[in-house]
Order: sequence, then C-alpha cells, then structure tokens
Amino acid sequence: MNILEAIVNVGNRYVWGWPEKFPILVALLLSAGLFVTLRLLFIQVRAFSHGWRVVAGKYDDPTQKGDISHFQALTTALSATVGIGNIAGVATAIHYGGPGALFWMWLTAFFGMALKYVECTLSMQHRVFDEKGESAGGPMYYIERGLGASWKPLALFFAFCAVICSFGSGNMNQANTVSLSASHALGVPSWLSGGIMAAVVALVIIGGIKRIGAVTSRLAPAMFVLYSVGAVIIIAKNLGGVPAAFQTIVSQAFNPTAGFGGTAAGVFATTLIWGVKRGLFSNEAGQGSAPIAHAAAKTDKPVREGMVAMLGPFIDTLVICTMTGLCIVLTGVWDQYKNIPIDPLTCAVHEAAFAPNRGDSPAAAPLLSGELRIVNGAPVGAALENNDGFVFDTHFVDAQGVAFEGTLKVVDGSIVGDDGSYPEGLTATGSCLLNSSALTTWAFEKELGSFGIWIVTLSVFLFAVSTTISWSYYGDRCTEYLFGIRSVPIYRWLYVGFVFVGAVLALEVVWAYGDLALGLMSAPNLIAIFLLTNRVRRSTDEYYAKGFHK
Repeated sequence: MNILEAIVNVGNRYVWGWPEKFPILVALLLSAGLFVTLRLLFIQVRAFSHGWRVVAGKYDDPTQKGDISHFQALTTALSATVGIGNIAGVATAIHYGGPGALFWMWLTAFFGMALKYVECTLSMQHRVFDEKGESAGGPMYYIERGLGASWKPLALFFAFCAVICSFGSGNMNQANTVSLSASHALGVPSWLSGGIMAAVVALVIIGGIKRIGAVTSRLAPAMFVLYSVGAVIIIAKNLGGVPAAFQTIVSQAFNPTAGFGGTAAGVFATTLIWGVKRGLFSNEAGQGSAPIAHAAAKTDKPVREGMVAMLGPFIDTLVICTMTGLCIVLTGVWDQYKNIPIDPLTCAVHEAAFAPNRGDSPAAAPLLSGELRIVNGAPVGAALENNDGFVFDTHFVDAQGVAFEGTLKVVDGSIVGDDGSYPEGLTATGSCLLNSSALTTWAFEKELGSFGIWIVTLSVFLFAVSTTISWSYYGDRCTEYLFGIRSVPIYRWLYVGFVFVGAVLALEVVWAYGDLALGLMSAPNLIAIFLLTNRVRRSTDEYYAKGFHK
C-alpha cells in the first residue's frame, strides 16, 4: 500500500503539481478550451438558447436510433457531475485556494461548455450499437474510429483509466462521503449506510441505461431543487453582501491571500490549480465521461446532442457551484475557525509544529514517536492534525473537565498515554478551518440552523447516489470496450460491492488514485479534441446551413 501511495503521489505531482512540476493537465484543459471556443466561434454562446429548446423536447423523435431522450441523456450526465463536487469540491477549492478559486472554476466551466459540445458531438458521430441493440460511445470510440486504428492504444488507455476512475471518484469516494455525513449528522453506522446505498445502486444499475435514464430524469431535478432552496434562502438573507462577495471572488482570483507562505506566484498558482482541478471534478468537461452518456440519446444529428451536452457545465458549475461558493463567502465561514470536539486517538502528532493554513499539507511531516508534553491542556512543540487534513489548536481536558497537565506517550503519531493505554476520560476540542462538506454544512447551519444541516446531509446522499449510478454506466461501457459484452454483468456486481467497501474504509489513497485516474483519462480525450475539432466545425456549419436549428 505504501508503494502504491508513493507511485500515485509522484503521478499526481506530474499531472497536477506546481511549481516543481509543470501542471500538464491544467495547461491542456485551458488551452483546449480556448482553442475550441475560438475555433467554433463561441459556440457556447451562439447555441445556448437552441440547446434549451432541444432539452425541452422540441426536436424529440422516438423513432430515431438510441436508448434515451435528449432530456434523459442530459440528466444522466448531470447526475454524474452534480454530486459531491458541488458541495464538497467547491468548499475544498475555497479552503485551499481562497474565494478566488471559484473564479477559475467559472472559467473552466465556460471553456468546458465548448469542450462538452465537441466531445459529445464526436461521441454521437462515432457511436456503435452492440448485439443487444444498446448504443456505446465515448472517447475510446472516437479516438479509434476518428483518428484511425493506429490510435487504438490511446483509446484502450482511456478506457482502462475510466474503469479505475469509476471505482474511485465515481463510486468509493461518494460512498465514503455519505457514510461519514450520515455518521456525524445522524449517528448511522457506516456498514448500514453502505449497505443501503449499495442496495439502491444495485436496483438501478442492473437494469442498464434505460432504467438509469428513467431514475436520473426524476432524481436530478429533485435534488437540484432541494439543495437550491436552501442556498437561495441563504443568499436572499445576505442579498446586500452579494456584490461584495463577487468582488472578493474576482479580486482574490488574481491577488489571493490564501496559501501557505511562498512567493506571490506560488500562492496564485495554488488558487488557479485548485479552481481548475475542482472545476474539472465538478463538471467533468474535457474528461471524457459525459460523452458516454450522451451517446445513448435518440437522434440522428450529433450536433444537436452536443448542444444539449454543453448545458451541463453551465448548470453544474456556473449555477450550482456558484450558489455553494456564495453561501460560503457570504457567511464568512471560509476563513473562520470553528471549535469542534475531536477524538485525540484519530489525530496524528507530527514532529514539526504547524499553524492552521489552507495551503499546507501537514500529513507530509514525519509522525512523532516519543513523549508529548501537555501544559494547561495544550500540546507543547507540536500541533495535531486529523485524518481529514484539518490542523487544530488543540485543547485537552480530563474527565472532570479540567485542563490536562502531563505527558502523553506517542507511538507513530498515535497517543497511547504514559502507561501504554489511553488516559481514561481524556477528551479534546480543536479550533480549525473546516474543509470539504463540513465547511458547506457550517455555512448552511449558520444561517438555517438544524434545517440547514439536514439539507446538506440529504443532498450529499442524493448527489452521491446519483453520481454513483451514472458512473456505473460509464464504467460498464468502457468494460465492454475492453473485454466484451459478457464482462458487463460481472463489472456491475463488482461495482455494487465497491459501494459497500467504500462506505466502511478510509480512502486517503483511493482519493489520490481517483484524482490521478481522472487526470490520466482526460489527457487522451483532450488530445483527440485538438485533432478532431475541425470535423465538428464542419458539422456545425452544415447544421446551421441546412436550418436544422430552426
């Protein structure tokens, strides 16, 4: 496991790293988005209203080949993208990069609309139908069929990374977030929440894309309304502060105050990379996953489905992520410390003293072994950091609530006490900057009380379930491409099993390899987009010339 973690960390430094490694994926995403936007003459603006008319069903033809309607294709893709990234991803970006990271998420989404248009149009142009009559499409098909058979190794590489990503960021990470949220908010055991989620996912995905489309077409709008109601109430209560919030977001995008030390360029890079990274995690534009869902749409005009697809980043990032970001900035929780109870046994004690700071990674420091001196309840010469990466100004008290004085024995970062056993009755609280869904929950709780906690908790469950359901389809299409149609049922049941596993295990390494797989599957797709955009330009010109948009 340690070897795997080391390999994954090295890979992530090359794909996402700054400044010691050039951020390859960030450069690919932004340059591809800019290239496509200019080459297609701002298609995301020109075709915006037409895309909404297509989604509304104006051009639906049930006799066309395909499995689901335009609306179902969009909601299936949205169910995969509108997920943990909209609640936890935005919060993480702001936690590490400050409010300015949201601006770079917006920019990623704007360019992402053009990228989604190209990749989903290509997916429709090169889709195939298997022996069951079900459609199959995605980057692996337009890489091989669009660029030629000599490019098949790149297509196989994409499909392999997509399967890995489906088990990681598309499955286990979602289940783990649900189990943690249910445990903290409702006291539900991880095994129970994992079992319930696995059963729900199994009931849907075993039926294939038609059942997935039927479920997501109802689930996606419902969860959007639920979460939006809470966010809109918070924004309305702080309406006077909205202009200042936008000003903060834009100003900190170019002159951020977040980050751990370093040069101004390094702090700016942190904000930029976290915005782009979480923008991609949120809307998946350029990643190559959404084209797999959109390839199932019933239409004989690939361009039309591309126009539907480009609405995804708009809804996902420019609407939902913006609501989350505004709630966090308006309530001021992004740079406020919250005093919360912690379990000292789960904390890691490091040799170096760390100040709470969004840009640092305390987990990189060596763990302490030896004695930890506690004076008036506070550790001397070391800070504590829990498994979620929060750094605490920690305070220990004994069973009578009196500040603890004495020495604690520490072995590989774990507190065991002087005699080798943890001191009975010893508890701790910590003042920290919250991260992930905990930060979003605090923003909702601060304005809406316990009702806000329930909104976020239920939204986390719905968003995670919808993402897990839709990612199963992405994984089984890639599995079929790699191993044939008979491998798909095996993949689906294995996928259901990983839902339960993800709920009961700690997933630090899985999150890391999920990020790496996400980056690696994006690279071949972006290369294909660069090489095939001219074909989409010709198809777009023909679509408008023949009046199909009227």
